[in-house]
Amino acid sequence: MVDTDRVTGAAKAFVGKAQGAVGDLTGSKSDSVEGRFREAQGSAENLYGQAKDTVRQVADQAADYAEDAGHYAEDAYEHAGDYARRGTRAVARQVEESPVVALLIAGAVGYGLALLMHTRR
Repeated sequence: MVDTDRVTGAAKAFVGKAQGAVGDLTGSKSDSVEGRFREAQGSAENLYGQAKDTVRQVADQAADYAEDAGHYAEDAYEHAGDYARRGTRAVARQVEESPVVALLIAGAVGYGLALLMHTRR
């Protein structure tokens, strides 16, 4: 959707440019100056309309991104249990495949926690 300021601004700029050209051809300084003024006024109105269109588009995109983020958060919340179960199964599979490595890792974590608790006293 194009802002009406863009349309009216472009029309005013066109008419002003034509009036300025006619003033130049006829030697009428007042028509030439008035035409240039209208052209500048129309260009400014057109730019204002473009700015409003841009702001509207950015706001629409931000709303779309926020909606998408909400859907992703809902999805993560709804499937959190599934993700946790998959992670538990993956860890269990690794422990079954390499019980010695799992035991060494668990021992290292326990030793690290004991060091942390001991140094706090």
